Amino acid sequence: MMTAPLILGIESSCDDSAAALLRGREVLASVVRGQAALHDSFGGVVPEIAARAHAEVLALCVEEALETAGVALSEVDAVAVTAGPGLIGGVLSGVMLAKGLATGLRVPLVGVNHLAGHALTPRLTDDLPFPYLMLLVSGGHCQFLVVRGPQDFTRLGGTIDDAPGEAFDKTARLLGLPQPGGPSVEAAAREGDERRFRFPRPLLDRPGCDLSFSGLKTALLRQRDQLAAAQGGLHRQDVADLCAGFQAAVRDVLTEKARRAVALYLDESPDAPALAVAGGVAANTPLRMALETLCVETGLRFTAPPLKLCTDNAAMIAYAGGELLAAGVSHDMTLSARPRWPLDRDAAPLIGSGKKGAKA
Repeated sequence: MMTAPLILGIESSCDDSAAALLRGREVLASVVRGQAALHDSFGGVVPEIAARAHAEVLALCVEEALETAGVALSEVDAVAVTAGPGLIGGVLSGVMLAKGLATGLRVPLVGVNHLAGHALTPRLTDDLPFPYLMLLVSGGHCQFLVVRGPQDFTRLGGTIDDAPGEAFDKTARLLGLPQPGGPSVEAAAREGDERRFRFPRPLLDRPGCDLSFSGLKTALLRQRDQLAAAQGGLHRQDVADLCAGFQAAVRDVLTEKARRAVALYLDESPDAPALAVAGGVAANTPLRMALETLCVETGLRFTAPPLKLCTDNAAMIAYAGGELLAAGVSHDMTLSARPRWPLDRDAAPLIGSGKKGAKA
């Protein structure tokens, strides 16, 4: 029996520098160095600061991963790297490091779509067979995808403006909560009453699986300002109730749209009933519970990654790289960093297309 190749994964698409070593589905090491402290005073990720930080620490992440796994760099059989989409400076840092390592080691180089890394995570964690329905929900993206292979994705719907993670971050800033917004809003919401403020559920009055969260954020801003004007500021309970109401609206929208996506998916793949969720917002407990309940009602298998594999990490990149390598995919030194890289290349752009192509 052949031993699975040892794959080094590198991830640097946003503000997490990461390296991992995988052999098959076994994660030998996964190192993530976040940059929250660097960006905290700016209220969000500053691309230039992120790029410089990646350039400084990515190699250190690789060294730490090798030490943790107890293997030598010379034992690596392939290098997989996020080649997009993402903040171009950070992506470029990772790609250049990966090129140097692959060249020096004389091993295959595999450029991985960051979104594919998330979308294939259920195969890493649960050995989920193709095809399956995926809700990819993160800081910058939100899509319903039918996943048929490591390069075969069909989008059923997605956000036409803000992604849920972005909306969580903006909500946290509006309410004076720390970044990243997802964990902060969820923590505050635990002490809140989601029934006090009834926020809109955007696009539920329209057919299909597309989503919108920009108006929800605006509704929260207006409610916050009304409270502040009426009582001279916000009380702690106000913040908790606002967070609870906002989180409930996101949960309800995603769950209802997931119900519609499930119906479309089952029409095509009735013998492969599975719904998976991945991405940073997949760590949200109320959302997980709602999706799990939906799967019980519809008879689908439900999978969600452990929390450490929800946010950006290099283990998913290494695994996706391994799937691509097994399919005969590798790249040469012309591999470029891509700020935009849609998974479903045949689908019309959701948010428009610029000179550099469709966003997602």
